[in-house]
Amino acid sequence: MTAVVRVGTRRSPLARAQTDEVLRLLRRAVPSRRFLPRPLDTSGDAGSASAGSTDFTDAIDRALAAGELDLAVHSAKDLPATLDPRFVLAACPPREDPRDCLVVRPTLPSARLPSRARVGSSSLRRRAQLLRWRPDLSVVAIRGNVDTRLSLVHAGAVDAAILAVAGLSRLERRAEVRRLLSYRDFLPAPAQGAIAVIARGEDSALVEAVGRIDHIPTHRCVEAERAFSAALGGDCDMPLGALATGGRRSLSITGEVLSADGTRRIRGRRSGPPTRPTELGRDLGRALRRRGALALVATSRT
Repeated sequence: MTAVVRVGTRRSPLARAQTDEVLRLLRRAVPSRRFLPRPLDTSGDAGSASAGSTDFTDAIDRALAAGELDLAVHSAKDLPATLDPRFVLAACPPREDPRDCLVVRPTLPSARLPSRARVGSSSLRRRAQLLRWRPDLSVVAIRGNVDTRLSLVHAGAVDAAILAVAGLSRLERRAEVRRLLSYRDFLPAPAQGAIAVIARGEDSALVEAVGRIDHIPTHRCVEAERAFSAALGGDCDMPLGALATGGRRSLSITGEVLSADGTRRIRGRRSGPPTRPTELGRDLGRALRRRGALALVATSRT
């Protein structure tokens, strides 16, 4: 009899698209097991989120820890800064485009936004980056899944919204992109565009099997960016961005912390061996701390 592997996922269309992507890879790589999705609602989905980094993973992780699930599939950027010690990051499939983009109201003739245009985003990072890029813009807090935010743009509730390219691509809505935003001005959230497959560390056979779909360059970049965020005590309530890139010979990571109004930014870069992603990310985070990053964040929260 084929062993059944219960895979936890959120119910949102994007979460299900990501999980379907993982399931396709797993079914090809591990035909001896039967992988079945198990959708669950998290506190973030229930609307009771407190803006913490675990709001979109909590219920799934509790079920995984209790043995009610065998694997969990998350957006890697939603993982807590420090992973539960009972869990391991078993695999990261190849990363999608990590950039941010603008989706613009169809009646606007150009992706060049007019002065005082209303741009929707609930992210402190994106708000700070938008105001640094265009201080004349008015940033409006909007929430909801990708479809909800796109509908607000199309309805004219806002002139534009900033979204992750990866989410639009996975939902086959890349045509909505009106302007790709440069890393020079918009470093993404740590691990944006990557998927994390989480398992219990004690289940070594399953961890080894799932490792067959691991994309090592993506995994290393995710580890570096998460280490950078952790070194700063980072969660989604902090205006910081990070992006790691690299290949067989080297790995580079760029990270930044901004004030809430975007007027101040501390940015740095580290490069080194690709086999030391955690050390590189941690070193960069500590370097930004020495340059006053935590004080900058403190002013953003007052």
